[in-house]
Amino acid sequence: MKTEMFSSLKVVHGVAVRSALSIAVSIAVATSFAAAPAEALAKTATATKTAKKSTAQAEKPARVAKTTLKAPKAAKAAKVAATDDDDDAPRASRKRRVSYRMEPHARRGAVHAVAFQPRATSVGQAFGLHDTPDSLALRSSVAYVVDQNTSETLFDKNSRAVVPIASITKLMTAMVVLDSHMPLTDEISVTDEDRDYEKFTGSRLAVGSELNREDMLHIALMASENRAAAALSRYYPGGRPAFIAAMNAKAKSLGMTDTHFENSTGLTSQNVSSARDLVKMVNAAYQYPLIRKFSTDRSYDVFTGKRNIAYNSTNALIRNASWDIGLQKTGFINEAGECLVMQANVNGRPVVIVLLDSYGKYSRFADAGRLRSFLDTLGEPHIMSADMGSGANP
Repeated sequence: MKTEMFSSLKVVHGVAVRSALSIAVSIAVATSFAAAPAEALAKTATATKTAKKSTAQAEKPARVAKTTLKAPKAAKAAKVAATDDDDDAPRASRKRRVSYRMEPHARRGAVHAVAFQPRATSVGQAFGLHDTPDSLALRSSVAYVVDQNTSETLFDKNSRAVVPIASITKLMTAMVVLDSHMPLTDEISVTDEDRDYEKFTGSRLAVGSELNREDMLHIALMASENRAAAALSRYYPGGRPAFIAAMNAKAKSLGMTDTHFENSTGLTSQNVSSARDLVKMVNAAYQYPLIRKFSTDRSYDVFTGKRNIAYNSTNALIRNASWDIGLQKTGFINEAGECLVMQANVNGRPVVIVLLDSYGKYSRFADAGRLRSFLDTLGEPHIMSADMGSGANP
């Protein structure tokens, strides 16, 4: 009787041991495939060895080893589905969505999805101006260089295309301010009306700041301070509408038939012109000593009534001793791309350089260098042209 009972208990114990071993093997296999598929076979083999060892010790109470689930080692921020984020890459190729999986201390954390919104396509890109080939492989869709003394064209790429000009606008703003003959010592206050309600850009010039007209003009030209340009237009006799009307009247008087202005800052795609018109505007602005001085200063400090603000030029070439620049202005909004106009002396020859809709943070300055190198090697007057003609006008 005891023998029969012992045999029954032995059978039941054997079944329990086998069931426990089967469960252990299943857990080990499932765990290994969930954590790292590449290690599944190795972990299965280990589980099998454990099972055999447990069978050899069947007389002992069956125990199931604890299984620890560990996430595979990963960097603190593993970048998923991201592409190159080079500032000098073409704007159109920078469309992507980036996701980051945060796993601190080997624990699976939350997944944070970050949507990267590329800059909007510029007008030049939309109308295919960037596809125009040129011998210098410029990254600007519009490039135009003329001899300032003779008006001779030295380089021409899409010079007739009418495109947004961004803060190049401020050269016209400065001329209208100076033409008004309003005292440069008059104090001007920045108000909510001078905020950017179109692009919603910020400004270092806080609402409530007070500067005289000369300082406002200085930082508008040198540092492209938008609220300064906006305040200048508001303090014009007749207000902002009269100022915009004066800008367009001035453009017409200079023969700028491709040009139109909607505001004094350039923070609108409705401020448009062609490279040929901008040469006329640069030549006109060059006749104002203050515009030449303010636009080519490297830095300037202002006191707003509350604090001092140190401004620097937006043009990197101003700090380059190899350049002899008599007047300059930069500009950027998404629709216009990176823009630059300059009067400069190259090998003793005064020239006007216009670069519009360049893609890449520093590409306009690199293009200016390419054009200067080209002018350095230019012997007899020679036109390099990639002009698409009037059909390229958007």
